[in-house]
Amino acid sequence: MGKTSSRDRLSNEINAGSMADIAFLLLIFFLVTTTIDVDKGVLVKLPPWSTEPPETMTLNERNVFSVMVNAENQLLVRGELEKIEDLREKAKEFIWNPNKRPDMAEKPTKAIISLKNDRGTEYKTYVEVYNELKAAYNELREEEAQRKYAKPYEYLARDQQKEIRARIPLVLSEAEPTNFGEEN
Repeated sequence: MGKTSSRDRLSNEINAGSMADIAFLLLIFFLVTTTIDVDKGVLVKLPPWSTEPPETMTLNERNVFSVMVNAENQLLVRGELEKIEDLREKAKEFIWNPNKRPDMAEKPTKAIISLKNDRGTEYKTYVEVYNELKAAYNELREEEAQRKYAKPYEYLARDQQKEIRARIPLVLSEAEPTNFGEEN
């Protein structure tokens, strides 16, 4: 038997047997902890599907706030050209009608906002218009919560929020989009 030197006793090998286990655990960790953002789009509650044609309703013209967006992304509000930046205030004034004008909604529970766009309307413009209309309702509800309960709407009890939603219901009707450039 030969002598073994200290050089022979030290091996330069690294045990890589558990490296696969560590890599697998890291992979699982990152898969579990990583979140993937998903575009949600616009959340809208749609009516149930029916093969029967909808019943025709006669509406008082003063209670309808018509908003049309054409293929060139121009906004027509109640027959007049408007800017998107002014839409929220116009909608709030129409819904609440603080001066009791005869050309605006009788009361918030009767106000209907009718949104119609063109198939050529950019999605960005559609979302901006939709957000402004919803923001008008949200601001009115917030103002009512502050006026009635002196608290922000989000901090009210469920029954108080329900009461305010009943006083200022969100009624946003979306009409079938027109074909590109069609003016009906």
